Parts: sequence; C-alpha cells; structure tokens
Amino acid sequence: MTQDIQTDPGTEVVVDATTRAEQADILDIVDDLIVYLHEAKAMPLSSNVLVDREAFLDRLERLRAILPDELRAARWMVREREAFIARTNEKAREIVDKARAEADELVSDSNIVTEAVEEANILVRRAEGEVRRLRLETEDEIEKKLQRVEGMLVEVMSQVHGARDELHQARPKAPEVPV
Repeated sequence: MTQDIQTDPGTEVVVDATTRAEQADILDIVDDLIVYLHEAKAMPLSSNVLVDREAFLDRLERLRAILPDELRAARWMVREREAFIARTNEKAREIVDKARAEADELVSDSNIVTEAVEEANILVRRAEGEVRRLRLETEDEIEKKLQRVEGMLVEVMSQVHGARDELHQARPKAPEVPV
C-alpha cells in the first residue's frame, strides 16, 4: 500500500490508496448524477425534467455510503465551529453593549457633575451679588445713622456753646482794680 502526503494550508494529511479510490468513486457518482440529469427527458413547456426516482435515490444512497467518516466529522466540526463563533459573537456583543452602557453612564455622570458645577457657580454668583447688595444697604443705613448722630452732636455742640455764652454773660464783671 503506498502513501502520499497531500498538504492543505497549514496541515498535512496522509492519504492511502484506498482513500483515493473512495474519492474517485465519489467523483464518479457525482459525475454520473450530473450526466443523468442532463440526459433526463424534459417536461413540455417547462425547464423541469423527468427523473426515475428509484435510480436517482439509489445513486444518492451509494454516494452517502462511500462518503468518508472524516467528512461527517468535518461537517460536525464546522457546525460546532459556527455555534462557537455565534456564542463568541453574542458574548462580544454583550461586552460591547455593557461597555457602551457604562460609557453612557460615565458620560451622564460627567454631565451631572458639569451641571452641578454650573449650578454651584450660579448660586455663588447670586450669593456674592446678594452680599454686595446687603453690604451697600448696610453702609447706606450706617451713613444715615451717622449723619443723624452728627446732626445731634452739632446740635449738642451748639447748645454747649450757647450755654457757655450764657454762662459768660451771666457772670458779673470783675471789679476794676486800681493799678
């Protein structure tokens, strides 16, 4: 029995003479099915053909019987690979969705902080304006009270001067002393 090495991309497969014969049989059956369909009688006014169901099914069953087990295993592996890829893609979508949700939340939190800072700045400016207004009103009130006190002091001073003048006028004049 001879062995040949056929190389698929990235793998080496050992194929013996029996496997080559099976491959030739498979190709022969496929070719036979193609020829059978080409030679089948056409239905009038249609692209359909008449095929002997039993003969066609017999050929398909022979084809299935000689398909290597590796082909069935490969089909199973392809299905498993596709299922794995689908599960992986779903997990990836979940991760991306979760990351987007977290990013949106962070952006939202950032917006909330920004809005809170803006609101705080507005409140500080309002408070500073209120403090300035209160200080000016207080200064005006103090100024008015100081003017009243000053007016009262001027009046008191005037009364003190008047009383002193009266005191000086009411004093008898000192007798003149001979010199």
